[in-house]
Amino acid sequence: MHISQSIEAPLTATDTAILSGSLSTQNGNGGGSINFALRRVTSAKGWGELEFGAGDLQGPLLGLKLFRNLTPRCFVTTNCALQFSSRGIRPGLTTVLARNLDKNTVGYLQWRWGIQSAMNTSIVRDTKTSHFTVALQLGIPHSFALISYQHKFQDDDQTRVKGSLKAGFFGTVVEYGAERKISSHSVLGAAVSIGVPQGVSLKVKLNRASQTYFFPIHLTDQLLPSAVFYATVGPLVVYFAMHRLVIKPYLRAQKERELEKQRESTATDILQKKQEAEAAVRLMQESVRRIIEAEESRMGLIIVNAWYGKFVNDRSKKNEKVKVIDVTVPLQCLVKDSKLILTEASKAGLPGFYDPCVGEEKNLKVLYQFRGVLHQVMALDSEALRIPKQSHRIDTDG
Repeated sequence: MHISQSIEAPLTATDTAILSGSLSTQNGNGGGSINFALRRVTSAKGWGELEFGAGDLQGPLLGLKLFRNLTPRCFVTTNCALQFSSRGIRPGLTTVLARNLDKNTVGYLQWRWGIQSAMNTSIVRDTKTSHFTVALQLGIPHSFALISYQHKFQDDDQTRVKGSLKAGFFGTVVEYGAERKISSHSVLGAAVSIGVPQGVSLKVKLNRASQTYFFPIHLTDQLLPSAVFYATVGPLVVYFAMHRLVIKPYLRAQKERELEKQRESTATDILQKKQEAEAAVRLMQESVRRIIEAEESRMGLIIVNAWYGKFVNDRSKKNEKVKVIDVTVPLQCLVKDSKLILTEASKAGLPGFYDPCVGEEKNLKVLYQFRGVLHQVMALDSEALRIPKQSHRIDTDG
């Protein structure tokens, strides 16, 4: 198990202090380290960072990091370190040269000298729906080729599915997994690693704000189909069970508490807006009567019924309450020349409207008559609406 956390504290406009720590344990043996870094922005093109570290596994550490923009599309970073241990002082140097190849693609060239010297080149392409990496490393003791792809689903939970293939002198490793947002600040992920000669492992990772909890579970040293099956299916079953029985009820209860607090804090304001809307509706009555007479004379646009607020049509939400208000009169008052046009803005700000369910998703449902034919439409709160439209017509044939 590995746990790490870091805190950044701005000291001045150009100086930042960074405190980080980590704890890890494996096979009953564990250790930890703590690092302190002071970063100074030297100019608009670069910064430098001085780092001090201590731990019970590797001993004291003294490091220097430098960053510099060479051109608008190219930058370089250099990291020099001195690691003090029982075997003496171990120097290390890492230099990375990066260039933006296009809007979504970056190429990296890395040279590392020290305990594990290596030359690494990679290309990373990151878009709204995918993340692709290809890398090649020549080094001592590890040389390998890597290809990795991650697909990002455009859903509320920010689901990601990823897979990678890594082959080198150490063997071959295939890894696949997924991660999903389970709350506003937490992301849960799991990956299955299948390798020769490493065997089969399951890696579970939880990111909570700036905290990372990583749990690697080594299942077997051999490539057993049963181990691969349980490593793949087991986390899925546990996740869906936990999501349905624990996470969803907890998030639902949390949302209800937040909405209740919001309703309590805005109760007076909402009551005032409700009274203002009702007064506005009363003043509209005479204007609406004249508009209806004019529209009826030319078989124009007549608002039969209009409702605004929270509608519950999904059976899974049958326990939730419908919270709507009648806005037939205010909408009819907005009809001009047999047309009604609403812009992309919340309908709660219209004359005669108010918000009946603060903090919740709202819709506007309109049943209207045009040319003697009934039409119906439902629009999102901030969606533009234009009526009449042929697509809103209610088919009464048969």
